[in-house]
Amino acid sequence: MSHDRVNEILSWYDHENRGVRSNLARMFMHGRLAGTGKLVILPVDQGFEHGPTRSFSVQPSGFDPRYHARLAIAAGCSAYAAPPGALADAGLDLTAGLPLILKVNSSDGLYQDADPQPAVTASVDDALRLGCCAVGFTIYPGSAARITMFEQLRSLAADARAAGLGVVVWAYPRGSGLSEAGQTAVDVVAYSAHIAAQLGAHIIKVKPPTSHVEFDSNRTSLSKAGVDISSLAARVSHVVRSAFDGRRVVIFSGGPAKEREDVLEENRQTAAGGGFGAIVGRNSFQRPWSDAIRLLHDIMDIHERAAAPLDLRVPM
Repeated sequence: MSHDRVNEILSWYDHENRGVRSNLARMFMHGRLAGTGKLVILPVDQGFEHGPTRSFSVQPSGFDPRYHARLAIAAGCSAYAAPPGALADAGLDLTAGLPLILKVNSSDGLYQDADPQPAVTASVDDALRLGCCAVGFTIYPGSAARITMFEQLRSLAADARAAGLGVVVWAYPRGSGLSEAGQTAVDVVAYSAHIAAQLGAHIIKVKPPTSHVEFDSNRTSLSKAGVDISSLAARVSHVVRSAFDGRRVVIFSGGPAKEREDVLEENRQTAAGGGFGAIVGRNSFQRPWSDAIRLLHDIMDIHERAAAPLDLRVPM
């Protein structure tokens, strides 16, 4: 397969050092989607975020972190993302060759706060020790604690770049500054993706945006500009464009567990809108092994078929 699309994507990061670009290339050249410019990543931070009972009881093999690493390898995922304990337990003998993303901050579900702030639980040094190609960091735009998170991410991104690591940002709007519907509103998701790009993210993870518009000023702007938000594909296009005119990689999360066809249709829409792939956790690892592999392969096939990039740029 031609590597032209991967080379084009890497050219967007020509301000970065060779190590960063090499590690981004590792993800884009690994697994079933190698060379397509698309990514399907398996993230398993749900044990920390939601608890092991809720996350793994439905598929008890998931209590063992090695299970998830094996799933990522067997399915041909582009990378595997997890907190430090899970990556350490998976072991080098199992994960050698598999691109790893260390999730360096996490929240827990034992205390609910209107303005959440994840704890920093790992470092760039930990990522290097574990052989990772990137670090992952969550920000909650809309939280009263957002400034601290933005400053932490700026510092982390600088350290990661110096060490030659990629930066993957979970940009999840949440907090007292937003309504519940606003957490996935198209204007808010687009804004969050833009913030992540401004803070140095190479890959940005967001939730699929709904047609809700949180702020009246944005509703007016979208209407004046004639921006179509009637379909998920159209909304995804707006979010991708908000990340430096499509010159930052934006992938979309699978979210809560849902029916297989719903997962596939969501991916058809995000692919049609120019998304760069998917990061699918609960919707894969909570299924029986063979069903999880088949679903991940079907998701990969959808994004591979849509690998020809959309022209998101305004003619000069």
